[in-house]
Parts: sequence; structure tokens; C-alpha cells
Amino acid sequence: MSSLLELSSKNATGRKHPMEFTRNIGIAAHIDAGKTTTTERMLFYGGVVHKIGEVHEGTTVTDWMVQERERGITITSAAIWCNWTTQEGPFAGIQNQINIIDTPGHVDFTAEVERSLAVLDGTVAVFCGVAGVQPQSETVWRQMDKYSVPRIAFVNKMDRTGADFYSVVEDIRSKLGGNAHPLYIPIGAEDTFSGLIDLVKMCAYVYDRSDVAGVKFHETEVPANMLAQADKYRQSLIECLCDFDDALAESYLDGKYISNSDLMMAIRKATVSREFLGVIPGSAFKNKGVQMLMDCVVNYLPCPLDIPPMIAYRTGKVEGEKQEISISPDDAGKVCGLAFKLYSDPYVGKLIFFRVYRGNLKKGASLYNPRTRKTERISRLLIMKANDRVDVEEVFSGDICAIVGAREVRTGDTLCDKEVDAELIPPTFPDPVISMCIEPNTTADQDKLSMALNRLSEEDPTFIVSTAEETGQTIISGMGELHLEIIRDRLFREFKVEAEAGKPQISYRETITTTATGEGKFIRQSGGKGQYGHTVIRVTPLARGKGIEIENASVGGVIPKEFIKPIIDGIRQATHNGVVVGHPVVDFKAEIIDGSFHDVDSSEAAFKMAGIFAARDAFEKALSILLEPIMSVEVTCPEEYQGDILGDLNRRRGKIHNMDNKKGLAILKAEVPLETMFGYATDVRSLSKGRANYTMEPSHFDQVPATVLKNMLDNSNRNYRS
Repeated sequence: MSSLLELSSKNATGRKHPMEFTRNIGIAAHIDAGKTTTTERMLFYGGVVHKIGEVHEGTTVTDWMVQERERGITITSAAIWCNWTTQEGPFAGIQNQINIIDTPGHVDFTAEVERSLAVLDGTVAVFCGVAGVQPQSETVWRQMDKYSVPRIAFVNKMDRTGADFYSVVEDIRSKLGGNAHPLYIPIGAEDTFSGLIDLVKMCAYVYDRSDVAGVKFHETEVPANMLAQADKYRQSLIECLCDFDDALAESYLDGKYISNSDLMMAIRKATVSREFLGVIPGSAFKNKGVQMLMDCVVNYLPCPLDIPPMIAYRTGKVEGEKQEISISPDDAGKVCGLAFKLYSDPYVGKLIFFRVYRGNLKKGASLYNPRTRKTERISRLLIMKANDRVDVEEVFSGDICAIVGAREVRTGDTLCDKEVDAELIPPTFPDPVISMCIEPNTTADQDKLSMALNRLSEEDPTFIVSTAEETGQTIISGMGELHLEIIRDRLFREFKVEAEAGKPQISYRETITTTATGEGKFIRQSGGKGQYGHTVIRVTPLARGKGIEIENASVGGVIPKEFIKPIIDGIRQATHNGVVVGHPVVDFKAEIIDGSFHDVDSSEAAFKMAGIFAARDAFEKALSILLEPIMSVEVTCPEEYQGDILGDLNRRRGKIHNMDNKKGLAILKAEVPLETMFGYATDVRSLSKGRANYTMEPSHFDQVPATVLKNMLDNSNRNYRS
């Protein structure tokens, strides 16, 4: 345990909180599991706020946007920090700084979760004590796996009717594959939930009923009627931890005494390895269990020094070669960090949220952007407190801050010392699934609308602005109806733009089903120098979600090297409009296999056009099909409405995958085309007299049935070649 308190030489002497005493964590969960309420309690117990805010009252610190407070949901991830001093464990008596990012739970704003997890060292996964693992819980879990984020679990709402802590733990094991073990178990449940039993110390914490703020609780012996149960779960915990700590395993097998400190160190080691999940029960709304959660954040989640080095890539000496380098936290090293979020602040301008992975960044310094090959001066450094901010002179390795002054920066950019000149791996985001046209109410608003949409698309990588080629209309695309509704609301409130939006449109895709070759020729002769471009390509289908691969497989110099890139550009341009209904083409590999050129007439423009023609010819021959976005839908309703809702899902072309019953409620899981789900919120309330709720998230793309495609083609007056 003492080794944790020996400060690394990688800490600068001017740091207030060394890296060992810094935690960068996210609060992530399904919508309405209690993330923001939990965050608010952490801020209260950490001394940041002196009055507890409530989501339903619109008074929480991290839900600061007008749209969040009106709807009672989190829309944008909010960064804030608090201090916490635990009384037990390896960090007992030491003030730790906890940097917290409260993330949205609604699937429409999943990009906020994605980019936050990309820069965090640990996560608190919040689960509802009644519902357990829900659809967005699974999505968030996959995102945590994607970015290799260690985590602990907080089973919230233990005061609610139907709460079952042990059922949720089993849910995590069976549905998420998590190696979940309680670190505490609840004393009572529902209206009798009164405290927690600490399985490490084997003591009980009972909350004072007279203190509604939950500050006062008493440490007592484990209740006699729960002693056997507590001992059972403690033994299970120790047996699990033996897999991660050889010394602990040896002591356990030899029947030796295992100290609390040894057990806590084993929990920390197992948690950081990402192969173990400690679970804590509580009720954030009733102010129970949050202090124990904060103890676990400090004692068990990693500090910046505990996580593996970040991987960055710099351009090698050979064209196309990438040289891999590692970026480890060190205040004395050259600065390197990731710009993971942009926000247009009405008072300070463009705010760039920045995770410092290495180095000591001072106000007024210059940072180099390897993507733009430009250096930009940082005029201000800010530490964010939700929508408030504190100016600072410098930040260090492991810090999360906001910078002002850099202009040509977008989400995912690396900012570093010019000598580093390497790019960190940026977060990735899903493609939009829904689109609609938007037009200003007056011509005077046209420029304001363009400016506002540009700034909003800079902030949000899942919000795409484009122009319809045939009509010239402005098209906005996003992750769902609510996403675009919020965008429209922000246009009016923040940018004072009055605009009308059309009916939402589905973001369809096209793909090929067989291998085919296509030939493209662009030959023009007008008396003087002509135009000549000729290429042959082969297209091959790829698995769904694999994207587009293009390579040059021509041999013998049939096409000069300088014309290969224009051909590739032409193929990519052809993918913007497919041959079925004119939607983007995805998931195929294209190989340039042959062609010819003219010594005088060939040009880059001619070969680009040849690439377009060859791609369209190949798409026609490769039996292209139309793909539509399929949504994963889960409906929870009283059992008496199960039949009506089941029938309605079938009418929407839904495929039912699972039906379950849990404490009088029917839980239906289905995959349903997005095209049929517009207005479903109103319909499902009508069918269940307001007693059903549902969640929906993107699942995959699948082929549009022939009958549906025929109707689409009839409506658009387009010809489909079968």
C-alpha cells in the first residue's frame, strides 16, 4: 500500500494534486438510471454545491442547458470536478481530485458518451435497481470496452418498489459478461433500504433517518440476521480476487489472515485490469450510498499513471508509412493531448475541451496540429465547472481543461509540441440515421442559418449538414428525431434563426451483392487538345459495416501513377449517389485493374470522370440493393397490453427476438425498421393508456423488402434495374 503514496518523479513540483491523487471518471448509463442525480450528490458531498439540485426541478449543476432542464434529460456531456478525502484504504486522509464527466443516456446523443470515454481513465456505470441492464446499458458497456475503460458499478434506486440488488448483479454477469461482485450489500430494499454492509471491513453503515441530506450515518456491526449472507458474499469476493493476486491466493489457501488493506489493494489491481467489476448499491435520490461510491472511485479506479501509454502515429519517411510512438504521462515531457469536444460559448467563443496526456501546458503557449500542419496560440486555459469556468495559468499531464484561441481545430484533433508531430487515435462516431430539409423563414436569415449550422456541426460529429444536388435544399442529418429537434431549438434560442423543417427522411444506404467489373471511358475531342481517360475496375462485396476499400491492382504501367489518385477520387464521388435510388454506396472493395492513356490528351480531370463512369457501371452489374437502418427496440408494458403492442410491432415490419416477464411487466425486444417508427412514442402511449415505455437505438442496416422498394421507386419515379 505504501507504494501508492510514493509520488512519481513524473509529477511537476507546481501541481496541486499529483497524478496519483487525480481521477478522471465518467458517469454513464441508460437514460433515467440516475446519472445526473448521482453526479449532483457527489458534488454536494465533495463541497462543490451547498444545496442539492434535482433533475425534476431543473436545478442540477451539470444539466445546465435550457433544453436539458425543460426535458429533464442530459443532452451534452458536462465536465466538473470535486475533491474527496476517503477515511479508509490506500489513500486514507489524502485529498483526491475527481474530474467528472456526466454523460447523456439517450441514444440520440451517444456521440457525447463516445468522445468522453475516449479520454477518461475510469467509469461509474449506473444501473437501475429495478430494471437492471437496459438497452442503452449494453451500448455504453460496449463503448467502455471499445476504449478499454476500467469501471465500477453503482446499482441506483434501491429505494424503489421492485428493487433487487442481487438480480441486477446477476443481470450484469449474464447480459454483459461482467465479472461482477458486490463490494457492499444493501441493508433492506424498497422502503426499508437503510444502509450498506461493507464486505471488506465487515461492518455496517446505517443512515440517520433524521438527516434527509444523507450526511450522517453510523458505523455499526453487521446485523446478526445478515451475518451469514455477508460472509458468503465476502468469501465469493476473495475467491474471485485470488485470480488477480498471487499473494492473496497463497494467504487464502494457507488459511492465513487477510488484512483489509491487502484485500483493497487486490480489488484495485483487479479493477484496473478491467477483468473485475465491483458493485455498490445505493439510492442517489434518497442520498444513500454515494459516499461509499466516492470512496471506491478514489481507492479502486485508476489514476493517469495506471493506464497504458496512449498510441500515436507520425508519418514515416516512406510514403504511406506510419510510425507508432507511445505517449506516457510526464509533466516534464513534450506536450501532447486530444481535443475531444468543441463548444461555441456566447461569452468566450470557441471552447476546445482538451485532455492533456503528456507535458505541462501554459497559457500563451503554442500548440501544433498535425492534421492541419499549423501552429496556433492558446490565449486562455480554463477549468470547466459545467457551464461555469475558472481561468488557470497552466495545466499538467492527466488534466482535462478547455482551451481558447485555437481556430482550425475539430473533434479528434491532436494538439502537441511541434517536435512530437504525431496523431493520437481519435474517437469514432456512428453515421446519422435520419435526415430532414431545413429552410430559413426569411432570406435575411439565410446567412445566419448557414453560420449557425456550421458551428453546430463543428460541435457535434454526428450532426451532418449537406445540400441536396437535385433541389439545392439544405439537409441536416442526425441520430434521431430528438437530436434534430434539439438542433432546431438551439438554432432559435442561441442563434436567433427562425427556420422551418421538412418531414424527417431516412438515411438509406446502397451496397452490392456480387463481384463485377466496370469500365469507364471519358473521351472528348474539340479540335485542339482533347480529353482522354480510361479505366477498368473490379468491385467485390464486403461484410456489413466494413466501409469502402479502394486499391490499385493494375500492373505494367497501363495507367500512369499520377492518374491513379484521380481515379480513386472519381470512385469515391460515385459512391455518393448509388444506382438504385441514389443513396450512398457502402461496404465494398474496388480494385483498379486495367485502363489506357493518351500521351497528349490524358488529364487528371478525364481520369476522374472515367473513375466515376467505371464505378457506376460496376454498381449496375454487381446487383446493387437498398439498405435501411434497423433499430433495436425494447418495450416495457403491463402484461395486459402485451398482445396489442406485439401486434403493432409486427405491423411495423418488426422481428420479435425475445419476450420476457418481470414482476408483472412484459418486456418485448424487437428489431424494427426506422422508417416505420416515426410517431411511435404517441402510438405506444395510446395502446397502453400511457403505461408503456420504450427505448430505441441503431442496430444495423438490412435489405429493404422488394415490395417496399417498389413503392419507393414509384413515388420517386426512378427506374430500378433488377
